[in-house]
Amino acid sequence: MAGANLNNDLYFVEKMTPWDFYKHGFDQVLIHQKTKYQEMFIVEGIYGKALILDGKWQSCTADEFLYHESLVHPPMILHNSPRKVLVLGGSEGATIREVLRWKTVEQVVMVDIDGEVVEACKKYLPEMHQNSFEDPLVELIINDAYNFFKSSDETWDVIISDLTDPIESGPSFLLFTQEYFQEISQVLSANGSFIIQAGSIAVAEMSLYIRIVKTLQTVFNYVYPLVPYSASYGCPLGFVLCSNQKFSSRPNPEKVDLLLAEKTTGGFKFMDGISLLGIFQIPLNLREAIARETQIYTLKALPNYR
Repeated sequence: MAGANLNNDLYFVEKMTPWDFYKHGFDQVLIHQKTKYQEMFIVEGIYGKALILDGKWQSCTADEFLYHESLVHPPMILHNSPRKVLVLGGSEGATIREVLRWKTVEQVVMVDIDGEVVEACKKYLPEMHQNSFEDPLVELIINDAYNFFKSSDETWDVIISDLTDPIESGPSFLLFTQEYFQEISQVLSANGSFIIQAGSIAVAEMSLYIRIVKTLQTVFNYVYPLVPYSASYGCPLGFVLCSNQKFSSRPNPEKVDLLLAEKTTGGFKFMDGISLLGIFQIPLNLREAIARETQIYTLKALPNYR
């Protein structure tokens, strides 16, 4: 903003695209640690407490509800009465916190590869997890998501992928391929739903997101992009909601409100029927780009895959 004063002594600069950077001011570092898998900071400042992994802003206490409510509740609403929910990633615990709002839920399994980050979040980010890790319905598994699917034959009503941003050259990119999405499709219940955080839709780097949408369209019968509000990220994010059960991209707000009132404990800061309707309505340039795209992500196409 023109004329804004920079009042912080400490800053974190995040590379958004090869041409763009976002500068976050903060007051103190609560923890800095290099784990087996990544570099972690938890900092505190004007946005409250924030988790940063490998130079990427993950979430902050001031507005994480915009992200987590938008990620969790669309697939839960789509299913209508989810009992078994699988969360992939989600180290802060805010994703499982939102899942536990649903009175129909009987089992939540969270799979995260980095136990050190999870433990740090338990200690430093209680505002986010709100003791959700201690809920008897929750099972935490420290494992790679791909390995988890190879070793489990359980089925799920809802699967939520809350992983770090996709990077074509990154080690986790196999979790954004056609083969991986086929694994997910096979372990969803008949009316199950899947949602994935699929990266930025900023014009300079939206190709990754678009190709993930196209890849998902080769696996699931119904695939809809969602654009949540993402105030502190410095760029707009894109989610993708998938199912083999037909659903509308224009949900009735009154029916959604009634469902949430009946089947959840409430307490939402963002999600209601109008907000759900809103995040389904993506901009024209994104719709046109998805329609034009032809590239599909497969394991064979990955340069380092063996």
